[in-house]
Amino acid sequence: MKIIGLIPARYASSRFPGKPLVELAGKSMIRWVYEAARQSRHLTDVVVATDHAEIFNHVQTFGRAVLTSPDHPSGTDRCFEALKNLNARYDYVINIQGDEPFIEAHQIDLLAARLDGSVEIATLIKKITSSDELFNPSEAKVVLDVHGNALLFSRSPVPHVRNRLESDWIQYHQFFKHVGLYAYRADILERITQLQASALEKAESLEQLRWLENGFKIQTIETDRESFGIDTPADVPRALEILKART
Repeated sequence: MKIIGLIPARYASSRFPGKPLVELAGKSMIRWVYEAARQSRHLTDVVVATDHAEIFNHVQTFGRAVLTSPDHPSGTDRCFEALKNLNARYDYVINIQGDEPFIEAHQIDLLAARLDGSVEIATLIKKITSSDELFNPSEAKVVLDVHGNALLFSRSPVPHVRNRLESDWIQYHQFFKHVGLYAYRADILERITQLQASALEKAESLEQLRWLENGFKIQTIETDRESFGIDTPADVPRALEILKART
């Protein structure tokens, strides 16, 4: 099974322009992500997919990169263009978030180990352990079927636990949140990038709802590792604290 890890890295973030190049304890954020991905036992190749020459040139000093259009609406679309531009055959693509410098090879391997040719799309989930997480709209929640496939993603707590105080909901139902690491079978990646934005996707601002609405299956795998993305400059001090604690 040939699996490529693609790391989308967009320069013109509205909340943090040039974010992939921000320095964290002596390394750029994109380098932290790249080097973590390279430790995966399952990835055949790791490539950064970027829309900007400065990021491209920087990555070329320590790894592989490919230039893509600046006009992609999502990392999924950027991954598909990168896959086409590389002109090589892979069975699966794993989309590794370029703004999560604490991603671990263990998480990538956990996802990759489930890719057997029949899985269309796969992603990670984690148990929700607090009401703060459950009611935080920044955390996408996921509802599962009995086979571990995603039925629904929502920024709202789903399901509603009837006749219980909201503060007690996690005592009566096991809720899960989404961890944003995706694997796509190569042919499925091509198909989902041709879909039009769906009603649920527009309402929730969650692109995976488009795939579910069109009948694609998303297999979930549970992880116990926490993730932390850098969205704004205000997140950098916390990231530095985490790095300091790890080293």
